[in-house]
Amino acid sequence: MNRRIKRLLLTAARVRPSRQIALGYGAYMLFGWLALMLPFSHVGGAGVLDHLFTAVSAVSTTGLSTTPTGDTYTLFGEVVILLLIQLGGIGYMTVGSFVVLAHRKRLPAFRERVGRAVFTLPEGITVASLVRGAMLFTLFIEAAGAAALYFAFRDAGSTRPLWDAVFHSVSAFCTAGFGLYGDSMESFRSHVGLNMVLSALSLLGAIGFIVMLDLLRRMTGLTRRTTVTTRIILFTTPLMIALATALIFLDEPLISALPPHQRLMAAFFQAMSASTTVGFNSVPIGSLSRATTVVLLILMVVGASPAGTGGGIKVTSLTALLSVVWATLRGTTDARFLGHSLPLERIRAAMSNLIVYQFALVIGVYLLTLTESASLEDLAFEAASAIGTVGLSRGVTGSLSPLGKLVVIALMYVGRVGPVMLGASLLAKESNGSNRNAPENRTPEDVAV
Repeated sequence: MNRRIKRLLLTAARVRPSRQIALGYGAYMLFGWLALMLPFSHVGGAGVLDHLFTAVSAVSTTGLSTTPTGDTYTLFGEVVILLLIQLGGIGYMTVGSFVVLAHRKRLPAFRERVGRAVFTLPEGITVASLVRGAMLFTLFIEAAGAAALYFAFRDAGSTRPLWDAVFHSVSAFCTAGFGLYGDSMESFRSHVGLNMVLSALSLLGAIGFIVMLDLLRRMTGLTRRTTVTTRIILFTTPLMIALATALIFLDEPLISALPPHQRLMAAFFQAMSASTTVGFNSVPIGSLSRATTVVLLILMVVGASPAGTGGGIKVTSLTALLSVVWATLRGTTDARFLGHSLPLERIRAAMSNLIVYQFALVIGVYLLTLTESASLEDLAFEAASAIGTVGLSRGVTGSLSPLGKLVVIALMYVGRVGPVMLGASLLAKESNGSNRNAPENRTPEDVAV
């Protein structure tokens, strides 16, 4: 038996990092599916495919659900969903590496390689220190968020404020968007404290531990300045949310009758939710105007930071592509952003990410038009939400056909693993040890995007 285990581990060590990541997330989804199908996990009303949908949605931190979570699952089932969200949010690599590090001082070589493929590390930061820091950062923020949410839910009249606080804190930080209320956060639209705590948790999760670590190192004098990637993220993310908030505040008829402060809070919360891909909603998404729907669609496609728990093509990919366009208009080949020239590898990775992402999105929309009777607008929004791991819906999810559910499940999986990472895991050939780090053998995700 020991020989077989060792042989299995050696085989896993030779698998490309991108393939390990794809298989790892798939394994979590499978185990979650089996756990949710246990008789004491649910109270009825959901089929086998619905449980699979929920498991994939939880691990991918999407938040789409074909059945109401609070009404479908028992406390045990909700705990399973929470664990799946946590594993998906901080990554199976982080969790697995943390367990390994608890028993040894260094990571095995193959986990080090997978970690380098998953994370974009500042200079001088090892995968081992990142894993420890990320776990501690996650637990600290989620605990602080749960403490704050406890009082908010208690004041809002929740019958189980402690469990609501813990569940929604983890869901918000991991940008999962799963909630225990059928209308998401619509019942709490006017609750300032609840909205602000959820927004803070979502932003911290979407920005990511690496960016926060980079800021801390700069503030404590360990480094002279933050990385270009950190500056791009901290510049672009607030700018996009601010612009979207202004557009929704000015143009959305649904919130026009609210008092000014509630109107601003609703506009900000929805822009934040789409940009961080957390997927909570404080207003009914299906009733929003077409203009606001387009704004949310753009935010969902762009997504969050590559260092965080959110999805989308990432803000760094957007800035890289915009820099190329601006350089072309100026008649130069030097693509620059915030005064820094972007390396060719980053631009190639951004272009690959965008093209593969959009290709997968188009295929998903096409397949949904074959299986569903909803409007193209609603189906395109659903597909973008699934592949962007956002979780916002215009009311389509609950009425999906079995084939439609399978299409959305596939989109959520691709969105979590990453279109380029998934393509590399399926198409790339194994490289031998001597050439493993050669430029021609690196996957697009090995480059910081």
